[in-house]
Amino acid sequence: MLLPFTEAGRGRPVVLLHARPTDRTMWDAHLPPLAEAGVRAIALDLPGHGDAVVPDRREVAPWSDVLDTLDHLWADRFLLAGNSLGALVALQAAVTAPERVEGLVLVGYRPHDQPASSRLDAAWEAERKALAVGDLDAAVKAGVEAWTSAGATEEVRTHAARMLHRQLTEQLTHGEPPQAADPLGTGPAALRTLKGVPALVSVGEHDMPDFHEGGAGLARELDAGRTTVIPAAGHLAPLEQPAAFCALLLDFVRRLPPYSSPAHG
Repeated sequence: MLLPFTEAGRGRPVVLLHARPTDRTMWDAHLPPLAEAGVRAIALDLPGHGDAVVPDRREVAPWSDVLDTLDHLWADRFLLAGNSLGALVALQAAVTAPERVEGLVLVGYRPHDQPASSRLDAAWEAERKALAVGDLDAAVKAGVEAWTSAGATEEVRTHAARMLHRQLTEQLTHGEPPQAADPLGTGPAALRTLKGVPALVSVGEHDMPDFHEGGAGLARELDAGRTTVIPAAGHLAPLEQPAAFCALLLDFVRRLPPYSSPAHG
């Protein structure tokens, strides 16, 4: 499926992939400064989020949808930047089409086979209990508390709540769509094929220990050096600290080889 998108600017395509409880509007504050800095910023809704409605029981392969959408947008080569679910999909797309990926910026990553901390288990359980009794407002409140830091502004919390409410409503209406086979497989072998791809791994200062640990492991697998900590941020670090994230991203972009726009006949 072609994914809904918002884009701004011209230059090297930088693809922004959102976290699970959000949608492409989490990047609204990032698009103008990225465009002004000379990149083509493209924010996508992943299947089942935002405007990317998935018909009941349709199997989804978000990484393939991302690549197909970028084909549609004439983005042959690009940098992938993802938060949480977006980081996972970025990796899945990268191992599927490594020749197209110029770099990876990954925030708040945790492999699925990593045992969950008590804090993460409690967050999941609070959402499950609320949804089981049909209390959508309580599920949204639990999600906002789990995925943003205690110091998040009211504006950030309101935006997060709005996105989470929409995503959970979609989930309750259509259910969780079945996933196609994960191109990352069940071990680190697929990730090791990406060692030649420039990568930066980051985590919010106040994120759960799961994502600090997961990020450190990912950085080792990708030979990406130490994880970069985004100060005063939780799991949705780019949403809470857009200026800091844009600065991090643009510094990474400037260290890549010069970009030459492909010609299309």
